Amino acid sequence: MAHPLESLVIRHTHRLPLPSGPAGQGGAAARQFDAALLSVGFKLSGELLERLSGLSGEAVRDTASRTLDTVRAMVGDHVRHNAYFVDFPANVPDTLDFWVQCIREALADDASRAGTLDQLRFGIVDLLTLPTYGAYRHTYEEMLAAHDELIAAAGDRMTVLHAGSTPDDEVTALYLALAGSATPLGEDGLRDLAVLAGHCADGPQPEEIPVRENRAVINRARLDLGAGLLLDTVTDVLRLACALSDGDVTLAEPTRFRSLSRPVRRALLGGLDAVVAASPAKLADVAAHREAFKRLGERLHPHEHPRWPHAADVFAVARGEKEARTLDSRVEELLGAGDVPGAARLLAAAAPGRLLRSLDRLLRACPGQEERDAVTTAAEEAAPQASGRVLLSVREHFHNRTQESVQRRVFVNRGGRAWVAADTRPPVPEPDVKRLVAALDAETRRRLPEPGHLLVDPAVLDVALPLGGKATATGFGVLPRGSLSPVDGELLRFFVHWRQAQRSTDFDLSALMLDESYETVTWLSYTALQDLEGEHSGDITDAPAPDGASEFINLRLDAVRGDFIVPQVNIFSGEGFEEVAESFFGFMLRDAEQQGRPFEPRTVRMKSEMRGTGRVALPLVFLRGDDGRWYAKWLHLYLKGNPSANRVEENRVSVATLVRGIVERDQLTVRHLVGLMADRATTTTWWDGVQVPDGPVTYIGLERPEGLHPQSLVITPENLRALIPA
Repeated sequence: MAHPLESLVIRHTHRLPLPSGPAGQGGAAARQFDAALLSVGFKLSGELLERLSGLSGEAVRDTASRTLDTVRAMVGDHVRHNAYFVDFPANVPDTLDFWVQCIREALADDASRAGTLDQLRFGIVDLLTLPTYGAYRHTYEEMLAAHDELIAAAGDRMTVLHAGSTPDDEVTALYLALAGSATPLGEDGLRDLAVLAGHCADGPQPEEIPVRENRAVINRARLDLGAGLLLDTVTDVLRLACALSDGDVTLAEPTRFRSLSRPVRRALLGGLDAVVAASPAKLADVAAHREAFKRLGERLHPHEHPRWPHAADVFAVARGEKEARTLDSRVEELLGAGDVPGAARLLAAAAPGRLLRSLDRLLRACPGQEERDAVTTAAEEAAPQASGRVLLSVREHFHNRTQESVQRRVFVNRGGRAWVAADTRPPVPEPDVKRLVAALDAETRRRLPEPGHLLVDPAVLDVALPLGGKATATGFGVLPRGSLSPVDGELLRFFVHWRQAQRSTDFDLSALMLDESYETVTWLSYTALQDLEGEHSGDITDAPAPDGASEFINLRLDAVRGDFIVPQVNIFSGEGFEEVAESFFGFMLRDAEQQGRPFEPRTVRMKSEMRGTGRVALPLVFLRGDDGRWYAKWLHLYLKGNPSANRVEENRVSVATLVRGIVERDQLTVRHLVGLMADRATTTTWWDGVQVPDGPVTYIGLERPEGLHPQSLVITPENLRALIPA
């Protein structure tokens, strides 16, 4: 019988937990399983194939059925991707010719003739009123029949599934990795952690849980199990209350608190009381979330529990009945008096991470070098107490402050919403920046593990470090925001799929081409179905269950004019990215002669969930490098857009500005940490894709090679957060 979390382990680790079942002669079934996986771009490792071959054929077939369902969903092959034009990308019509054809068909239809004639008299026709516009004209099976089989090519993607340990061990290891992550998880990661915590919260725990959002979902599971809560701030209790109401544990969005049972109310009030009793100064944290605490107090009824007076103080502060001076007010008072070094020393003692994040402002506020030296000294002393994520974020910030080419500031909120502003800040003196960077690098190097024999795949060096929860979207083959990866192939094909939940929803896939000055060259969209660069599959305006809707854009890379390709998904009408039942974007690469269906799972290089708060999604940008090759730079961004009728023509200026801000900014990448680790490695070897060392290694690469020593530490994009020091 399969473990209920087997698919979750496969998605996160690309490892198949050791299947259970009677021993037998399962070799033939295992080879059939391997062949079926090849059709979706996966294969079994040699070790996994051998393990499966020792089970009965029935056990292997059961495992194959479950695993195939999981990997198909990983690359987006769990849905039937139809295309508006049956033989896309062949025979895509000229846009105006196609619209005229739709009008002719409307005039030939008794039901729509009169309304269409009325529109023609005024000279404007609404495409959405034409009966043959926006809906599939053929079945999925008819579309399949119109396409030849995909011809296998050496460049097709091949993702290896490796042999795991027992299901319970794999689940526990994944729980410990997510729970103990040094960087925040995304929304889907938190949801997966909550599921894992339900199974593991009363078992082995990580040495520490540094991310507060992780602690909240774990505390919810511990509360359900009757285990002790992990609380050391009043905000921990607030986050737990949000989790219990299925709200936002990041506290970015307000939560509508539910009615809570008496045992739960007692647990929360007792937790608050213990935290404040141990450290009354923590009452100052209430001010940052005053309104949320007020609403929580209405649910907890602290006045009914006089035995917890410190908990009552929390809500008295929230209501303004009790004063608790905040750290920010004390800092601002010192800055107002011109005592910048004093403000730095206060932050260093009370909040080392906040000091590091405030360094740019503090250094600019210093009247002279003596004060800047004092601030820098305070930062050097605070660095050992700050988190590794803060060290690296501040390191990245100051690197870009010294780059003359970076003249724009890019802001990204927790929901992936992005905007750009000109950087009008005065510069920070270069000697101070160099001193700070040296201190940050020294502290980071001290925390990194002893790598021993370091084995590095050069392809991973330009992958950005995942320093934020929204820096990487959930999906397959997805890299953190700012990562750079080569794109090798003749045809680049984008796809978007969505399925509405309650009301008619129209997503529009577009691709904007920009020149080296970020000026528009051309675009492909439902208003421009074809150009020299490629073809659009046609506009679908409704995506009901069960099949939803898909759109594609096919590009011939050697024909692309300009230096940037910006795919985007615009919400024309209906539900948002966070409201639809399902929505994802991805891209495929294939050779020109491969043919095949519009969607071929083994050519999928990336599939990313779209769950941002804007109305225009920008998953990534493709740029032409100095060497003439194309590269993908990952964005995971959203523009606010308009409430409806978003189109590429109308947002191309804002898109170009945002893309320029991201492209010109240097992200801190794996290359930086590899450089720090190489100083301490006994040996550093560059992975050639052929031979692995005999002994244990620290391997950092895009995919785990076969044959690594079992005691090796393996870092791939699936667990890249493990590279961030605690």
